[in-house]
Amino acid sequence: MILIVDDKIENITALKKVLESHNFIVDTALSGQEALKKILRQSYQLIILDVQMPEMDGFEVAESISGFSRTNDIPIIFLSAVNISKEFITKGYASGGHDYLVKPFDPDILVLKIRTYIKLYEQTLELSNMQRVLIEEIEQRKKAELKKDEFLSIASHELKTPLTSVKGYIQLAEISVLGDEKENALNFISRSSNQLKKLDTLITELLDISKMTTGNLEFHFSDFHFEPFLDNVIDVIHRSNPGRNIIKGGDIDFVLNGDEFRLEQVLLNYLSNAIKYSSEPHPVYIDVVKGEDAITVSVKDQGIGIDKADQANLFGKFYRATQSSSKYQGLGMGLYICAEIIEKHGGTYGVESEPGEGATFYFTLPTHNKNQQH
Repeated sequence: MILIVDDKIENITALKKVLESHNFIVDTALSGQEALKKILRQSYQLIILDVQMPEMDGFEVAESISGFSRTNDIPIIFLSAVNISKEFITKGYASGGHDYLVKPFDPDILVLKIRTYIKLYEQTLELSNMQRVLIEEIEQRKKAELKKDEFLSIASHELKTPLTSVKGYIQLAEISVLGDEKENALNFISRSSNQLKKLDTLITELLDISKMTTGNLEFHFSDFHFEPFLDNVIDVIHRSNPGRNIIKGGDIDFVLNGDEFRLEQVLLNYLSNAIKYSSEPHPVYIDVVKGEDAITVSVKDQGIGIDKADQANLFGKFYRATQSSSKYQGLGMGLYICAEIIEKHGGTYGVESEPGEGATFYFTLPTHNKNQQH
């Protein structure tokens, strides 16, 4: 849209007729003040300004337009029948004008100039948008690199911790065997075994992340009974957390189609987190709700809870909640892997929590999953 600014209605009418005959959409203003109000509310591709106007002349209008970041690139063409000296033409360019035409002007030349300036303006806008997108992408990549560096640092530390522990426990076990202290030796071997399980979990997460990055994380869908699946997951958790009370509830007697191994990863991660971030004797609850089209599995704890600011990012890559990152071990990638697995099953996931009042992590799965890609 082109804006014509002139205090004489007859000038506006004549110029508007010329431009509309060339299929331009035209708006008008009878004063500089009216023009500025319209420019702040409306988007224009080009402005044609009369130089000599009362109260606010064309130069003042142009300077005001150039002073707004949203409008400073809009091309301005000055038209004047009176102020035609070199001094005024120079002032026109200095105030932000792109061209200065003297009346009477050739309408065909004006139209050619308008088309050229509009094309240049659109190219400028396109370049500005490309620059903005590029800057945003660079910033996102910088943030991703920082997260990645932080993750690698955490991964290195987390991998070293169980290795160091295993080395120490084995040395203590050797000393106990030499001292014929069988009970102590078995205790240290058991502790070593627990640390190796942690190490195995960390390595599995790292391998899964690598496969997810390259798109090679495999899924094998089949029908399986949910109740024995759930009992097996609880049994695995009890082996590493003996005596911890896990209460299951809801409708669990049904057949589900999905990747049993991957879904076990999800539930083990939910339960491990619930136990990690809550203390005994508080139980952990598993609730299963079977609907007509989907099942919902929830894991609820009575632990430290999660800040609202963290909840939106918990399932993101390289993210660790602020209140737990320094106190609790882990790569902070488990929930990201869970999210990927649930999405591949066509389901949803989320968390509900208040700080100090525990957390409920849940996921939903469609009950009819036969068309999932293996």
